Amino acid sequence: MTSSATIACDILIIGSGAAGLSLALQLAKEYQVVVLSKGPLAEGSTYYAQGGIAAVFDENDSIESHINDTLIAGGGICDSNIVRYTAERAKESLNWLIELGVDFDREADHNGETRYHLTREGGHSHRRILHAADATGRAVQSTLTSQALSHPSIQVLEHCNAVDLVNEYDASGPRCVGAYVWSRSEEKVITVAAKFTALCTGGASKVYQYTSNPDIASGDGIAMAWRAGCRVGNMEFNQFHPTCLFHPNARNFLISEALRGEGAFLKRPDGSRFMPDFHERAELAPRDVVARAIDYEMKRLGADCMFLDISHKPAEFIMQHFPTIYEKCLGLGIDITKEAMPIVPAAHYTCGGVVTNENAATDVANLYAIGEVAYTGLHGANRMASNSLLECVVFARAAAADITAKMANTHLCTDIRPWDESQVADSDEEVIIQHNWHELRLFMWDYVGIVRTTKRLERALRRVELLQQEIHDYYANFRVTNNLLELRNLAQVAQLIIESAMLRKESRGLHYTLDYPGLLPNSGPTILTPTPKN
Repeated sequence: MTSSATIACDILIIGSGAAGLSLALQLAKEYQVVVLSKGPLAEGSTYYAQGGIAAVFDENDSIESHINDTLIAGGGICDSNIVRYTAERAKESLNWLIELGVDFDREADHNGETRYHLTREGGHSHRRILHAADATGRAVQSTLTSQALSHPSIQVLEHCNAVDLVNEYDASGPRCVGAYVWSRSEEKVITVAAKFTALCTGGASKVYQYTSNPDIASGDGIAMAWRAGCRVGNMEFNQFHPTCLFHPNARNFLISEALRGEGAFLKRPDGSRFMPDFHERAELAPRDVVARAIDYEMKRLGADCMFLDISHKPAEFIMQHFPTIYEKCLGLGIDITKEAMPIVPAAHYTCGGVVTNENAATDVANLYAIGEVAYTGLHGANRMASNSLLECVVFARAAAADITAKMANTHLCTDIRPWDESQVADSDEEVIIQHNWHELRLFMWDYVGIVRTTKRLERALRRVELLQQEIHDYYANFRVTNNLLELRNLAQVAQLIIESAMLRKESRGLHYTLDYPGLLPNSGPTILTPTPKN
């Protein structure tokens, strides 16, 4: 049958986290906006972000210091212009969130005046992290969600997966005119026509066996943009969060870096500290250093995990600053005011993504990418803590201004070819998807993880190419499902990660290879370009 359902709007936003809803609220003042959410509106990486958002609010801090810290953490290959652009707009972006109603923690200063409580995380030389206890993402997501649901010009479509972007072509190249969308509740594909489309789909950490991310982080936006003709950059730089709780009943639970910012120690099973052996900043070293140190100690000792200990701090301090972590651990029988937490690294953040400019515009006209899905140049070879939610808001505001300036001269495409599923059938072999899913995530963890070698990458590439052929044949013959769409996108993203890693003949930031342990004297981003469509 051929699907005929069509929705038309000014802006289609694929993704409902900080990036997507910030953009929606900026544009809904004047235009009709459709927001797609793969699950419930509030389910995404933003909701689970614990640490905070970086901006200069302290009179003893400076924008130059924020810039310098970000450049250092980025391993020398950040785009310095983008770093400055972001840092200079950080405070006004946070003030926008505050005006919307995000309630960041406050404290009394020595004069009894109330001010924002600023914490410090790895890579930062000053306290510049605004936070809402240890659940900043939840505070941001809840505020944005409430505002979006009450806005008359924002239509929210929950439980919807974008299948592919739709382009039209002329002499100037491709122009995005909307997307095909699979409604999980109706089990059919609908067409959304839009003057502008924004990818706000988050990262791709679900490509790894162990991840701190929610299930939806399957690289959809990166894969769709690549298929539509966009370049991708720095896909080899996958950040592994050093400290996820190691417990059979705590899948994906992240232990915020803010604990180390407030004095928590990393320890071996015998109770001895090890980070001073690896970096002058010890527990406050950049995340890639900390993750590799934990990985090294686990392998050296044959240990299942390492431990994070903040029990030397007053119990009242711990419960006040980290209530979510305290309550979660206590429910699992771990009292963090009295004992250390077992932890392991897990895939956490995709530093690369769809190449964009300072307005979040991609290579395809009228297509934008914002947040973790994008490669702006802000993060370089490693993301500094609490710059991620900041990036979402800064570039959502930039994209909104750019879209507004172009809206009057942009037409809506009214003749998008409907989705055709007349030649496909329902699958009776779902086990194939599950098998390929597990195989992909396992070899990515084993061969393309925290420590890499050329031989491991070559093995991974051979396997992902075979998987992609199987997935292509399956996709051509059966109706789409959530698992099939995600597997298709994850396999594409896995290939991009592997090919990017094979191109980088050095160890820099998050990419560490035993075959090239040193730094190249002249390095830069890794940019991959898709083969143009005829």
